[in-house]
Formats: sequence, C-alpha cells, structure tokens
Amino acid sequence: MRVSLQQQPVPQQKTIGRIMAWIGLVCCWYMLPTTTQAWDVDDQVPREDFSESFAPLLEVISGAAGTFELTGTVSGPVDGRVQTLDIRLAKWDDQAFDLELTHPEYAVGIFRRPQLTAFALPKHRVVYLAKGDLAGPDHLELPGITDRLISRGSVVATFAPMVFCGDPKALAGAVKTLLELAPGDEPLSWVGGEGTELRIRQKVANDATPHFEIQHREWHAALQVTAPAAEFAAPRDETQLREQLWAGWTHETLDRDELERTLSRGLRRTLEVLLPSPALINPRQTTAKVEHGELRWVDGQRLVLLSGTPEQIGHAHGQLLKSQSMACIDSVLHAFGTVQTIQTGRWFRRDLAVAYERLRGHIPADHLVETRALANSLEISTDTMEVLNVFPELFHCSGFAVFGDATVDGKLYHGRVLDYMTMIGLQDAATTFVIAVDGKIPFATVGYAGFIGSVSGMNHEQVSLGEMGGRGEGQWDGVPMATLMRRGLEECHTLQEVIDLWSNNPRTCEYYYVFADGKDRSAVGVAATPEKIEFVYPGQGHPLLGDGIKDTVLLSAGDRLTKLRARVQESYGKIDKQKAQWLMSRPVAMSSNLHNVLFVPEDGLFQVANASHNGPAADQPYVEYNLRALVRELNSATQPVLAK
Repeated sequence: MRVSLQQQPVPQQKTIGRIMAWIGLVCCWYMLPTTTQAWDVDDQVPREDFSESFAPLLEVISGAAGTFELTGTVSGPVDGRVQTLDIRLAKWDDQAFDLELTHPEYAVGIFRRPQLTAFALPKHRVVYLAKGDLAGPDHLELPGITDRLISRGSVVATFAPMVFCGDPKALAGAVKTLLELAPGDEPLSWVGGEGTELRIRQKVANDATPHFEIQHREWHAALQVTAPAAEFAAPRDETQLREQLWAGWTHETLDRDELERTLSRGLRRTLEVLLPSPALINPRQTTAKVEHGELRWVDGQRLVLLSGTPEQIGHAHGQLLKSQSMACIDSVLHAFGTVQTIQTGRWFRRDLAVAYERLRGHIPADHLVETRALANSLEISTDTMEVLNVFPELFHCSGFAVFGDATVDGKLYHGRVLDYMTMIGLQDAATTFVIAVDGKIPFATVGYAGFIGSVSGMNHEQVSLGEMGGRGEGQWDGVPMATLMRRGLEECHTLQEVIDLWSNNPRTCEYYYVFADGKDRSAVGVAATPEKIEFVYPGQGHPLLGDGIKDTVLLSAGDRLTKLRARVQESYGKIDKQKAQWLMSRPVAMSSNLHNVLFVPEDGLFQVANASHNGPAADQPYVEYNLRALVRELNSATQPVLAK
C-alpha cells in the first residue's frame, strides 16, 4: 500500500476491469462465421415459446446471427454505488465489427476492419490506429475467437460451449432448464426458479423493434437487436472512420499485432481474474527439478530454489515457472496495461518503455544477463521481460520492526504488508524464491514469477528489507527500486551497509522502507526520494508518524497507522510471532493486500501469506520457511562460491 495520501484509484480500476470482462464476453459472441440473417424485424408476432419470443437475442448470444446491431444498457451495484454501462455492438462480417462500451467515467471502442484495428478512447479524444500484419496467435479475428479469449483458467470455459453453440434453440433449452424459467404474469415474460430473483421479458416498441429486459436482484439490462442502419450497411474504411467518428481527436499509430495481442491476452486474463475456475483457484501442486533450480510446494505455496550464475538462474527460473510467468506478463502488460490506457489515454507499453530507457543505465550488468536469460527461457522478446521488471517504477504499504522491550523474548520481528492491486491477479504468480548467485549472499525474496527484483526479502546475513511505495512517477534517473532492494539482499552484510547503499546510489520516485538486522537487533525506517533520504530510528518521533515508541519502527499512513500504533501499544512487551501476525491483520492491511511477510532474521525464519482469489493475504494462513536450512540444501547440491 502507499504511504502517501495519493492512493491508486482501486475502485475505478475495478470498474474498468469489469468493462474489460464485458469486452471479452461480448467479443465471444462472434465466434461463428457470418450466416444469413435468421430473423425479420417486422415479424414480431407475440409468441409464448421462450426460444421464439427471444429469438433475436438468442441468435446474437449463441453466434448464429449474421450482420446485426445490439444496443442497450446494463446497470447494477459496483464499488458501493449503482453504475451504468451503455453497449453498442455491430457485426459486419468475420473481419469487421464495432464494439463500444460507455461508462460515465470511462469509455472505450474497438473498431475492426480487414486492414485496420482502432482502439478509441472518447473521454480522452484519443484513438489508436493500428495497421500491419498479424504475426502471432493472439488476435481479434472473429472465427475461433472464443478459444482465444476463454481459457480453462476461467469458469466461463465451463459454460462457453453451451452458450456460444451456434444454435439458439439449444441455448434456449439450456437456459430454461438451468434457470428453471417459467412463464411470468405478463405476456412474453419469464421468471427464474425459486430464490433466483430473475425476470426476463420482451417489449415491442412502436416501430416493432423488440426490447429485452433482464432483471436479477439489483442488476438490470435493457437490450435491443436491430438490423444495422442503412448508412452503416457496409463497413466504413479508415477515412470514413476518421471523418465521421474521430474528427478533431488525437490520432496515434500502433503496430496492429501489438494492439490486438494486448487486447486479446488482456481480455483473456481479465476473465480468468474476475471469473476464475477451480483450476486457477486450486492449481495442481506439481514439483519439478531442473539444472540450477527446483520448484516445491510448501503448504499450498510455491517455493523455488535457484543457484548458479545469473544466466543459469534466469534460465532455470523460466523453465520452472513458465505458465506463472506468462500469467504475470498478461496481468501486468496486457490486462492492467489496457485498463491503465483506458484510464489515462496513454498507451501503457510506451510509458513502460520510456521508463526503462531512463532506468536501464542504473541496472547492474548481471541483472540484465539474468533478465535476458529468463526471456530466452520463456521464449519471449527480451524487451517484454525488461519492461515487465521495471513495472513497480511506474506506480506508486505498512511495515514495522519491533524488538527489545516491545517483544516477549527481545527478538526482532520485522513485518511487511504489501497492499498492491490484487484485482490484476498477481497472486496467481506468487512465488517465494531462495536464490544463491555465485559470489553473492544467498537470500530469500517473496515475489512473483517472471520478476527478478525484490520488494520483500531477507538474506543469509540476517538482514531483512521491506518497501512501501509513494509518489514521484516519472523520476526515473536512478536505480530502480526493486533492483536496489535486490542489491541490498545479495550485497549487504549489515544494516549500515544497507544504509550506505541507499545513501550512495541515485534513487527513483518516492519510496519508504523498513530495514532490519537480526545480528544486533537494529532497525530503521527510511523515506527516500531522488533528492534526499531521511532515516527514522527506533523510538524516534516524526511529524508524519507520531511520537516514537521505544524499540519500534512503524511505517504506515492514515487510519492504518493509527490502528498499527494502537495495536503495538496494546501488546507492548508481549509481541511474539503470533502477535506480530496480528499486527498485520485487517484493517492495517487493506482489501488489496497482496502479501504479508514476517521476518525473524536472527533465527533465519520468515513467514509468508499470499492473497487468494477469495480474500486478501491477511486472511490467509502463513507458511514458515527456514532460510538457513534452505541455503544449506543449495550449498550441498551446487556448492556455489558464497560471498564472505
């Protein structure tokens, strides 16, 4: 979570994420080749059979309809308030369609033609126009799009064959059976079985156009299906689109393969995150061993051991965590990237590329080697992996260290709460790494597949580090935060060496940290920007943190800081591992709580809780790891040369 008061607009991102899911589901309606129009808008004789009275809508949903236009509105409670989404969907043929979704705060349009794909953002008056060949398998051509947008990681895959079956009557029969539909009180109306609070009805307008209403508890949809208006009888080309839709807008160009890959993979990942299947919620716990690496499962958590040269470590990382790394890439670059583009009007990948070019010169050569080896192992482009690994720099948590009189046994307990966008599904890639790079200090880092930096970690020298993001986006002329964190773990033997590393290197953005050393039970809080660095020592007061509490360092903000301080004072002198976990529970941890870690560095122990699809990390069980024992295993297996 952020220490600053400028929090990431999580509710807004959730709303756009739901818009993304709508895009994915709507696109799947186009799975079949164009067929002859199966209904006549003038033939609207009231019928009591469900399949016939709702034929136009069922034909669109099942994929049987040819050229058509669907318009309507969906409304319901999202993020504590009723929100409305307007829909316009026009299909021309297998290569051409329009899809427009409009929310009061956000709007997006996808316009696809045989030689052009346009991504329009009306709220920003920006349109991205993409031409070129489609080189890869991830694209928006309509035939087969269901297979590309719906994976086994989404529960949608369970009912997709039934819904997108190309047979409206079969779909009607399945819907009637599953929802236990029976005729309602009004003509052309149907209600669901007991307890479903579902009502479906058709109304016929004065122009004989059928309107369909679906009500489920607080959710309401009003839809209509028509033949496209005469002036749109043929797909508009780029010139017509520019003149009729986007005159006076900013026109940006993109590679078509990049745009369609981003949208298709982002939509697929969004469906997985918002509507996960059991395969994603409870993944198979398969172990694996490769040269220089091993994947284990410990009480439901992934543990990966890596050792050797940077190149060997990067290669083994990719071998062991290929699917999880790809999920991480899809979450960050494609799903969240699309959401961020809709929110800002700027193409997300370009922003990351700009950040990387300024940060690259401050990344150690061996880290670059490891990143490139990881990319090669995953069989993806090097630039994709490079920009993924500077993702934390583009956006801007709670932490504490207690020891001495504050704890029951005098030991130092270092807690780290990462509150960071559980809604993009990074928990599916959650991995605890124990890494021994030849010639460097072995360390553990609690992170994510495909990511070589660190935001939470402890090394074999009893030094533990936790980061909390702040503001300062765009201040990228320094060492990336996650790179500096990893350097602290693999280079620093003492707390003073960590302090010196941060003090003597150019820094980026605004970040806050808690650093600790179990050897002498010392800790420090840090506020760092590119211009200055400030250290807050145990018991020291601060205007932003309140009066000092003896033998403690506490970092958080707002009500979370107030709660954390109250808990420490309530438990002062009685804090042990169990109490330290409690210090990190809700509401000190936010609903976006991605992981919690409790370090006991002098014992070489640390405990990890990761978020699930059902709740934040603070509500999940902790798993304990013994870093000393794991490093001994690495030593006996590979005999790396450890730093002295």
